[in-house]
Amino acid sequence: MGRVGIDDLEALQSLRLDLSAQDELLDAQTECTFVFQGEHGWPSGVVMSFLRADGAFWLTAVRSRPHAKALARDPRVTLVVSNAGTGSTGRQMLAVRGVATVHDDAPTTAWFLERFTARMQPGDPVAFARLLDSPGRVVVEVRPVAVAVSHDSRKMPGNGRGAPAPSAVDAGVGG
Repeated sequence: MGRVGIDDLEALQSLRLDLSAQDELLDAQTECTFVFQGEHGWPSGVVMSFLRADGAFWLTAVRSRPHAKALARDPRVTLVVSNAGTGSTGRQMLAVRGVATVHDDAPTTAWFLERFTARMQPGDPVAFARLLDSPGRVVVEVRPVAVAVSHDSRKMPGNGRGAPAPSAVDAGVGG
């Protein structure tokens, strides 16, 4: 095996996100890929917005959607979060395994909608909450049980794809 990021991309264990980088990523990002077991056993996934609070990930869906119905069969899920679209440098990814609980009670929904809409639509959270507050709406709480895998290309020489790292001048910073 060669040097990671110089000779090859084989042994990536040293490129995991540390806890502070995980927090930075999860604070910056609002979307994840929600991976669940589909009706016929196939792995399935949907892109969903999430909120992190009280040590859990919180999401919402309509009860009749396949990903919401799947949780009654098997509450085990994986959430995959990347830094795409956040403006942060490099490529970061975090896959978190968790156990989902579906909530449909009014207090949990009210608690969730207030926080979720303020994060996702800070310009007019009330209008967004009005759209989401529907009879079939459920709130999904995902309690993490493990980090399945993570990656932080900023720990690698160059850009992680064989080219030199962009310099501050290339990025429009400085001189």
